[in-house]
Amino acid sequence: MKKTGIVFIALWALLCTFQATAKEASLTDAAIAQRLIDDSIAAYSGNCPCPYNAARNGNRCGKRSAYNRPGGAAPLCFKEDVTKAMVQEYRARMKG
Repeated sequence: MKKTGIVFIALWALLCTFQATAKEASLTDAAIAQRLIDDSIAAYSGNCPCPYNAARNGNRCGKRSAYNRPGGAAPLCFKEDVTKAMVQEYRARMKG
């Protein structure tokens, strides 16, 4: 009985790993672009990375955002900011 339980847990863990890998491989370009945007916004240290974000006072950042300011940080905010090369690089990183 104990051996059967261990085998079951090992198979379950293997299946979960396979599903996570398959899910990463099946991501569309749009889903990868959104992940890259989300990561870019999360990595920004301020509170106004993109024009559509809200400032501390609750107003939309708009032209005060890092995205609209020249020089300094340049976060990815829109799908158009993500190039095919970035998507390919992401896929290559996920393959290992």
